[in-house]
Amino acid sequence: MQRNLLLQYYSIKSGRVPFAARGYRKPTTFISSHPPVSQPARRAFSLVELLVVIAIIAVLAGVLIPVLGHGRAVAHRTACASNLRQLGVAITAYTTEHDGAFPESAHTDEAKSWVYTLAPYLGNLDEVRICPADPRAEQRRRTTSTSYVLNEYIVVAKRGPFTRQVEAFTNLRSLPLPSRTPLVFIGSDRMDLGLSNDHTHSRNWRSWEQVLTDIQPDRHRSGSPNADHTAGAANYLFADGHVATIEAAKVKALVEAGINPGRPPESQIDPALQ
Repeated sequence: MQRNLLLQYYSIKSGRVPFAARGYRKPTTFISSHPPVSQPARRAFSLVELLVVIAIIAVLAGVLIPVLGHGRAVAHRTACASNLRQLGVAITAYTTEHDGAFPESAHTDEAKSWVYTLAPYLGNLDEVRICPADPRAEQRRRTTSTSYVLNEYIVVAKRGPFTRQVEAFTNLRSLPLPSRTPLVFIGSDRMDLGLSNDHTHSRNWRSWEQVLTDIQPDRHRSGSPNADHTAGAANYLFADGHVATIEAAKVKALVEAGINPGRPPESQIDPALQ
């Protein structure tokens, strides 16, 4: 009783109500016994660490870049071979409808260029006439020329005095060995753009330099060409329709042995061209 009177007196005098009078206690403050966790300080890379990282990246690049380059070269070579096979099928269809005669080249008339003569037999001429590894592919598309050239021997007959025909391989049925007769080559980078350069001048191939003016025997390679263009290979379409990838060094060996790689063989010759 005395305690209640004291509380009432305290309330009147101070104007405040004690915690006990309000029916609850003062909240308790808890203090953690664990020290506060501090964030670790950020440390910059040292010069040595940066140099090590750069060295590792350089080593990986040195390993991966040649591998990627080789893979790209293989893909281009495969696509090129596919183009040549399609051209082979088209040429075979043409000869079937023309009593064995091969299509003409732009040797005498650009309007008769063989690659456009074959257009009705091809699905996508603009795709097939360009080798994916051709460094001037886009220029050839714009100028309507082609990455592939027809063998002079099978489109131009040799004539003697008084225009008398002395040699002709212009008909598929006249070829002694179609499986060893090159029909289509990959054109040289040295050739000018234009439909008039849709065939070789194979009868003049008496040296390796003369061969290089007409065809690109190292079209498919990894890296830059070497001085004599023997570090690589090229695809060749033969008269029986098959496509072969032949190393440039083997073609050069034939030329140096006195064998013209463009001439249709009349008997069994070096097995490199088959």
